[in-house]
Order: sequence, then C-alpha cells, then structure tokens
Amino acid sequence: MDFRLSEEQRALQESVRRFARRELPGIAAEIERSDEPPGLELRERFAELGYLGVNLPREYGGGGLSHLDAVLVLEEIASISIAVAFPIFESCFGPTLAIAHFGSAEMRRRVLPAVCSGEIVVAVSMSEPDAGSALTDLGTRLREENGKLSLSGTKRWCSGAGHADVYLVYCRMSDEPGARGIGAVLVRRGAPGFSFGKRDHHLGFRGVGSADMHFDEVEIDPADVLVAAGGFRQLMEAFDLERCGNTTMSLAVAQSAFDYVLDYCQQREQFGKPLVDFQAVQIHLAEMKMKLDAARLLLYRAVTGAESKLPSLADSSIAKCFANEAVREVTGKAMQLMGGYGYSREFPIEQKLRDGWGWGIAGGAIDIQKINIASALVGRRFNQRR
Repeated sequence: MDFRLSEEQRALQESVRRFARRELPGIAAEIERSDEPPGLELRERFAELGYLGVNLPREYGGGGLSHLDAVLVLEEIASISIAVAFPIFESCFGPTLAIAHFGSAEMRRRVLPAVCSGEIVVAVSMSEPDAGSALTDLGTRLREENGKLSLSGTKRWCSGAGHADVYLVYCRMSDEPGARGIGAVLVRRGAPGFSFGKRDHHLGFRGVGSADMHFDEVEIDPADVLVAAGGFRQLMEAFDLERCGNTTMSLAVAQSAFDYVLDYCQQREQFGKPLVDFQAVQIHLAEMKMKLDAARLLLYRAVTGAESKLPSLADSSIAKCFANEAVREVTGKAMQLMGGYGYSREFPIEQKLRDGWGWGIAGGAIDIQKINIASALVGRRFNQRR
C-alpha cells in the first residue's frame, strides 16, 4: 500500500495550484463581494485546461482520469474559492456522474460533452420543503396523461438553482410508497412551467445560487428520464461519489485556512516573540494538522476504492462526516488563533469559517452520515419512522 501520489499526479496538482493562485484570487474576491456566480468565461477557461469532467470518459470530452485526479484538481481550485470551484465540483462529482453511470447512450452524448466544454452546468435537485433528510417523502410528481409526461411540485435547497442550465430532479413516479416510487428526470432551465422563487442568501456559499424551484405541469421528454421508478437506490449510489466532492470542498477550505494561519503564527508577535513559540499555539496547530491528514486519507480511501465502481456508502459517509466536522474545528481554531484579525472581513478566515460550516449541512447532514455509517456496520437500514 503506497500512500504517495504518483509523479504524474504531483505534476497535475502543482500545475493546478500555480494556475489557481495566479488567476483566481481576483475573480474569487469579486464573487464574494457581489454574491454572483462565476460566468461562462471562467467555465470555458476551465474546459480549455481540462478541469471539467476530469474523471469522465474521453469519448464525451472528459479527461479520462481517475476520481483521485479529480479530487486533486478540485481541492486546489476550492482552496481559493468554493464558488469558483463549483463548476468543477458539479462536472466531476455532481449529477453528471449519475448521467455517466445510468443515462442512456443518447443522454450521455447529449449532456456530457456540453458539460466538459463548459457550455452547460448540471445541478442536482433533491430536497423539498417537507423532504430534506427524509428524502423519500418527496412530493414532486411525474405523471403520464394522454401519452405525455408532466412534472409538478416544488424543490428547495438546490445549489445552482437559477444559475445552472440543466437540473437532475428527483421525483415520485408511481404510487409505490417510499423509495420504490422514486426516480429522476432532467429539466432544462427555461422549460415552460418551470420557474424560480426569490434567491436565497446564505451565511456562506456566496456566489453559489439557491432558490425554490416550481414545476407547474412541465412537459418531460421520455428521453430525459434518467432513472425510472424504483431506481432510487441507483441514484443514491451515484450520490455516494458526490459526498466525496463535498469532502474535497471541506478539506480544501480547512487546508487553506490552516496554511494561512500557520504562516500568520510565524509572523505575528506577542510578548516579544512569534505566536508559534507559545506551547498552546503549537498544540492547536498540531491538532489541526492531524485532522487534515486524517480527512485526506479517508477521502483518498473512498475515491480510490471507487475506481472500478461507485464508492461504498460506508467509505463515502465516513470521509464526508469526518471532513465536515474537521473543517468546522480547523476554521474555528484558525479564527481563535488570529483573534480580531480572524473575525475581520479584511482577512480570509471569517469567510473560510462561513463556507466551511455549510458543507456539514449540504449533501446530507453530519448526523445523517453517522446513521449511514451505523447502517453499514450492522448491514441494514434503520427505519426512522418507527
């Protein structure tokens, strides 16, 4: 078992790091100020560099590389800004992976090259006002009437809502209870009957759009049905890999906060000596570093174990849960070590803390991951309704 990256992976990591630090800080600062998502120009730049769909097949315009390679690219970009990194996150770990694994040949040819070229962004829409952690309570419904499919309902907490071009919408397709009646369809922005509510503004995640989405008898082409009723298990298997993307975003935020505060503690002086010379500071830095290394190893285990298939529920949940808790701890310690400077908007740590906190909510809350882990341990799902 070799824990080292290959020479090619180290070269990839370094090249992305140089690009990110040279070209992205100004863009990231403007997004943080305006709260507007990055535009088409940046996506096209990512496409030119091969960062979109790093782990998608070459036949669809992807890089044909591994999930671990995609993690390396995403972490370097997200260390600058999660909003800037979001198109890469969606193309490598989001709904495009579900399309790549379960979509028809026609759907893959139609959607994936457009994602890899930067032409479109695909977002996943799962949660509803009354169905978040209890995802199988979905009320959004696909019905067939007079030979036509129509989608009606309301979605909430979709990252990219209003900005993404195509949405992978989880919906109920039959009267079968729970997961057995759930599948998913693709809906393009601008489809008749598809509208957005008022845009949400969150504590963090500036530049990542979110809004309620309303479907009023939106006609769905049969070719846009990704998974039919009863395919909920397949959808969640693909979502296990999305958890690895969430983990990477958490790790990137935590690592970049640590890097900043480590340098700060060596430059900032109190009582006539650098902060790093105080034993209490040394202990905090060591604890932060241990959390980061453990989170990275758990993430690498999950994605390398998924090279021949999708990752296991246990590995992806453990990695996500640990990284979600680690980023909160690391950014919190970083702010405390910097004192008033950490709390000031003139310095990056307060943004890192705000962004870091959100990943333990997005993509399945921390406590839900712990239930997943317990389920994997005993080999059965727990019925939370009893």
